[in-house]
Amino acid sequence: MMFIQLTGLSGSGKSTIANGARLLLQQRGHAVEVVDGDIYRNALWPDLGFSRKDRNENIRRLGFVANRFAANGVISIMAAINPYEDVRKELRNYGDHVVTVWINCDLATLLRRDTKQLYHKALLPESHPDRINNLTGVNDPYDVPVDPDLIINTHECTEALSIELLYHFIVNRMVASQQEKVR
Repeated sequence: MMFIQLTGLSGSGKSTIANGARLLLQQRGHAVEVVDGDIYRNALWPDLGFSRKDRNENIRRLGFVANRFAANGVISIMAAINPYEDVRKELRNYGDHVVTVWINCDLATLLRRDTKQLYHKALLPESHPDRINNLTGVNDPYDVPVDPDLIINTHECTEALSIELLYHFIVNRMVASQQEKVR
């Protein structure tokens, strides 16, 4: 039973890394589900906005779903911005099977990637009609994780290496958990 909560800014690579690790794990016979924040938010609760209250509710709902998968023996990887430390801690309280992985990326790299043009829009003048006023890490807060179980610096690592780092982290945690059960 494992629930991995990824956290990181938009464009840092959370979904790419989660899905890449999922494929590697599935190739080795493991049941894995990626609970992708963008997909679940749009499909199941589009009523939520981007206030702190709504962001927290989104993470709580995603966390509940991910934890249910984990409780049923499915390795669960939640890929969401997950911006607030207090809610990440709340999810960790589900048990020792919950770990936090920070997908860290510097702002210069995020600005270069900016596939959704979110950073561009967030940095427009305040009077511009296309300006985004609630982009996490630019004009909305992001709490740097206090004590993550793993940090993957995607501005320093290739996509393939980032996926391998998460994959090996998960496998090592599973091995350690099995060894603990034997004792």
